[in-house]
Amino acid sequence: MTYHFDERLPRRGTYSEKWDLGRELFGDPDVLPLWVADMDFRCAPAIVEAVTERAKHGIYGYTSRPKEYLDAITGWMERRHGWKVDASWLTDTPGVVPALGVAVQVLTEPGDQVILQSPVYNPFYDVIRNNGREIAENPLILENGHYRMDYVQLESLMQSGAKLMLLCSPHNPGGRVWTREELERLGELCLKYDVKVVSDEIHGDLVFADHRHVPFASLSEAHAGITITCAAPSKTFNIPGLSTAYTLISNVAIRKSFAERIKTLAIGSLNYFGPSATIAAYTQSEDWLDAVLDYIRANRDFAIAYLATHLPAAAPILSEGTYLLWVDCRALGWDKAQIKQMMYKEAKIAFTEGSVYGQNGEGFLRINLACPRSLLQEALERFCTAAAARNA
Repeated sequence: MTYHFDERLPRRGTYSEKWDLGRELFGDPDVLPLWVADMDFRCAPAIVEAVTERAKHGIYGYTSRPKEYLDAITGWMERRHGWKVDASWLTDTPGVVPALGVAVQVLTEPGDQVILQSPVYNPFYDVIRNNGREIAENPLILENGHYRMDYVQLESLMQSGAKLMLLCSPHNPGGRVWTREELERLGELCLKYDVKVVSDEIHGDLVFADHRHVPFASLSEAHAGITITCAAPSKTFNIPGLSTAYTLISNVAIRKSFAERIKTLAIGSLNYFGPSATIAAYTQSEDWLDAVLDYIRANRDFAIAYLATHLPAAAPILSEGTYLLWVDCRALGWDKAQIKQMMYKEAKIAFTEGSVYGQNGEGFLRINLACPRSLLQEALERFCTAAAARNA
């Protein structure tokens, strides 16, 4: 089937967080938004059809978990990632971020240290701080345009008593797809020091063809026993507005505690459209995903080449997965206030300013590549033109 990813679909006036909050967030309603991580592509036809048919019923009542929904998830994990999971491991959540918060509550006590690897998705900081835990920062090492883990410093944090690690796999914003060897080395440390792992794998399906996502819990039964895996079809198939996510937990005691906390917080109800959309996504839309990955990879290569020609001082990190491009702009010599001024006021574009992902993200920008090529080109043209004028 042919998909039309080049089509620029109008999203303003649709209650879009990405397109309709320009004035509130950036001071200008007309900025081109390439920030928040949703796609500017129409969903796979099977998903659109499933949601449309579901809507036609006209009664949008409380929704149960059909067997087809569970089978779709377990089948996807085995087919796409080679990971055989049991349906009993599944607990529904309204999103991965709520799942992260619940996991922190269940696996730690107030005051405990929780490891994260910066620069990293900003809600990681929030779910630690807002639950009264302490951040134990394990900064990634950027070397020759490639991020790697600092295992020596990581082990020192575990020796100092850190109880939990929040793993971002694949990594947002850096675009790393961790190799099996990297994850095994990490896992050895976690098992040695009895550190539990909450693995955010929401980008796990968005991996380019020369890389492979390895679910952390799939490494062994021992690794699965210390892990809460958080996943969703939302990033993969562009359905985040349907608030449908899940965790996979093989450890019976951890799963029981997690499910009880979800029940206590009353956040376990399924979205009316969630099961239908998920079934259609995981059983009928794999060809759409393969096509969109090819398009995003081409967008990545286009953006890297464009910046190399028009703004060589900006150094993109070659992403291995996700639809995000992490760009090192430190050589331009701007602080975060100057970067925001240049983006929002001078270029009239909105990438994500990097310091929100931690102190060592300052001087970087995150660009959402999941958009029509013409939109990406227009944003890059505005950015490079404004940058050249500022540095003239």
